[in-house]
Parts: sequence; structure tokens; C-alpha cells
Amino acid sequence: MEFLTVILASLFSAAVLFIIAKIIGHKQVAQLEFFDYITGITIGSIAAELATTLDKPWWKPTVSMIVFGIITVVLSVLTRKFPRSRKFINGTPTIILNDGKLYRKNMKKAKLELSEFLLLCRQEGYFNLDDIQTAVYEYNGKLSILPMSTKRPLNPEDMELSPEPEHIGTEVIMDGRVIGDNLKRKGLNETWLQKELKEQGYKNAKEIFLGICGDENKLTLYPLKD
Repeated sequence: MEFLTVILASLFSAAVLFIIAKIIGHKQVAQLEFFDYITGITIGSIAAELATTLDKPWWKPTVSMIVFGIITVVLSVLTRKFPRSRKFINGTPTIILNDGKLYRKNMKKAKLELSEFLLLCRQEGYFNLDDIQTAVYEYNGKLSILPMSTKRPLNPEDMELSPEPEHIGTEVIMDGRVIGDNLKRKGLNETWLQKELKEQGYKNAKEIFLGICGDENKLTLYPLKD
């Protein structure tokens, strides 16, 4: 009976935490998913209590942590299988500014003060609201900005250019060690690598902190010594 009481108490506290977090808003969430944020804090608090209350039954906080862990996993599965539930659990993006109009009701809904909104704009590099076409306050507490067409950076398409696609570089040397699998993946070998090292003035890979092989097998080297 006592075991069931602990489980019910954990479920109740999880529900209360969820409601409180929804009321406060998602400004504190930053990079984390909405419910992961509050369950992470709660599990940490329970773990701290478990570590400092050795004279009390240890299984109670342990069960609570397990329950919170299960809740987090279940909610993660639900949001993957039922996308609509994500809107309720994590919240939805909110349009704060669009086509020169500030939506005060949306700012109030997102628990976002005007000064905080201006700060987020400056952090994104926009000091003048006239340069912004649309500003969206995401559910993770970040601001996404679509600049005015006259203020966005020039791109090759604007100049009717068609540059070759770029690819992510592959690490072939890390901390002085050659990563053979990555070399093979690029269709290269250590003979080619040694030749490239000598051409750039290095005796061997032990002198290299990081070596990245990019497009057209261009090798960029960062030596161990500054």
C-alpha cells in the first residue's frame, strides 16, 4: 500500500510541475525539450535527497526517480507517434512580429516582455525592427527571424550563379592519430596522407592536432603547437 502511495505521489507531483512550468512559460527551457527540463530538475532534486537522507528508507526516492524517468520516456514516445500531442506538451511557436506589426497578445501569451524581445533581436544581429519581416518565438525559448528581402544576405541565386555543392569535412587526424576508417571512406590511404603532410611541412601525423579532408581532397591541418 505504501509503495502505491509513493507512485501516486510522484505522478501527482509530476502533474503539478507540468502545470506550473506551463504557467511560467518556456523562457528557461533553452536547448531542452519542455518536459525534459522540469523532469531533469526534479530527478536531480530527488537524487540529492536520496544522497543526503541515509537514515530514511532509500527505496522511496528511488521509486520516484524511476517513475519520473518512465514518464519522460512515455511522453517522448507519445510526441513521436502522435505529433499533435507535441503542441500540448512542448507548446507551439508564436509569431511576435510580422510585416511591421507587433502582436502584443502573442507576447503576453508567450510570457515575453518587450525588453526581452528587443534583447533577443539584438542577439540575432538585428538592432532595427524595420529590418525584420517576421519574428517567431520558438517553444524552446529562442527567436527565429526572417529578415526583410532587402536586408537579407546576397546569395548565389540572386546573381544567377550555380556553385558546386559543398560537403562536410572528414576528420582524418585527431590528436596526432590517423583515423584509417575515415581515410578509406574518402577513398584515400596513409601514403596519400603522408605525402600531403610533407608538402605542408610536417614530418608525420604526430605533429597534427586536427586534420580535416574536405572537397576535392583538400587537407586542412591544425598543428599541435600553437
